[in-house]
Amino acid sequence: MSAARSSVKNAQPSSMRDGFHLISNEDARDWIDKTAECNFSDITYKVSPGDNVGRIAFNRPEVLNAFRPTTINEVRRALELAQDDIDVGVILLTSEQYGNRSSNSNSFCAGGDQVVRGDGGYDDGSEAAPRLRVLDLQIQMRRCPKPIMAVVYGYAVGGGHILHMLSDITLASDDAVFGQTGPRMGSFDAGYGSTHMARLIGQKKAREMWFLCRFYNAEEAVDMGLINAVYKRKNLEGEAMRWCRRMMVREKWLWEFEDKILRLSYT
Repeated sequence: MSAARSSVKNAQPSSMRDGFHLISNEDARDWIDKTAECNFSDITYKVSPGDNVGRIAFNRPEVLNAFRPTTINEVRRALELAQDDIDVGVILLTSEQYGNRSSNSNSFCAGGDQVVRGDGGYDDGSEAAPRLRVLDLQIQMRRCPKPIMAVVYGYAVGGGHILHMLSDITLASDDAVFGQTGPRMGSFDAGYGSTHMARLIGQKKAREMWFLCRFYNAEEAVDMGLINAVYKRKNLEGEAMRWCRRMMVREKWLWEFEDKILRLSYT
């Protein structure tokens, strides 16, 4: 790689020689908002053709971006659109932020919306029967040929925590909080949340997280291998774009095959 070359003979080895710091961390400026044309109500969907990035964002700040059946179905549809879009190489899964640090928008996703949870399951009137297709979404994420990067602000707990774990990469703000809540709410993981977590952080730590339902800050999450990196909240969006741009330096088919190979040990 040209970034590894140096004009100085016998230059000392340095991790900076990979050139990652030279990649721009500016926010994308050419977002095309496709939310309205897709008739989405619970999420936003945008595409940056210049950076080849698709952005799916939870947009229910009044409930800490908790999901209901409508939310899950919209994320599934947006993910399908991004997967089929030739202008998209990397997919961001994140949440809309509205600037007010004391507002409920300081959340990635708080899992299932308990307001619409009844005796028969989750029901917001969008399905013929109570049905939450979150396992279908999890399978779709694991089979997506394009890298999915979770960009986490604030709470990623419960079902929201599982969605970040199933993403290929997770970047978090310095005020992010991670954890499981199911046993405290009278529910259990019916999908990838248990087995995939154990592969990420080990059997003992996974049991601790599920049995105790403790929450962990971003630095603790990095240390246990749960996430990739932590950035200051104001810098997170730009740093996420830096990661995307670095991935898009090479031909997309190269890392699509690498992604599939890495997943063979998990599925």
